[in-house]
Amino acid sequence: MDVNLIVGIIVALVALWAVLLVLFWALRPKGVPVREIVRLIPDVLRLLRSLIGDRSAPLDVRFVLVGLVAWILSPIDLIPEFIPVLGPLDDVVVAVVAMRYVRRRVGVEDLRARWAGTPDGFALLLRVIGSG
Repeated sequence: MDVNLIVGIIVALVALWAVLLVLFWALRPKGVPVREIVRLIPDVLRLLRSLIGDRSAPLDVRFVLVGLVAWILSPIDLIPEFIPVLGPLDDVVVAVVAMRYVRRRVGVEDLRARWAGTPDGFALLLRVIGSG
């Protein structure tokens, strides 16, 4: 295989990822404090566990969520974690995209039924991932 082709593909993927990061930053929900989102993490983890463990949930949803967990836990990142602000941003982008897919597939009401947190927490989650 041609080295220039491989380098071109890698450069294109990095450029695409940079565009996605900029797009995510531009479209982020305004007025959502990071501290509030961090407080949702335990409830979101319970939601993920509920969906992954439920055999009645669509297989593609469970597959996407297992992939999301693997992505977040993986030590290999497109942007290294030690880079302030940008480091964890790739994980956030993947998480939001995955959760938007899950929301479209299972619906807001199914997510609400599985939500173990507060109603305000669920409303904040919907602000971050979109409500449909």
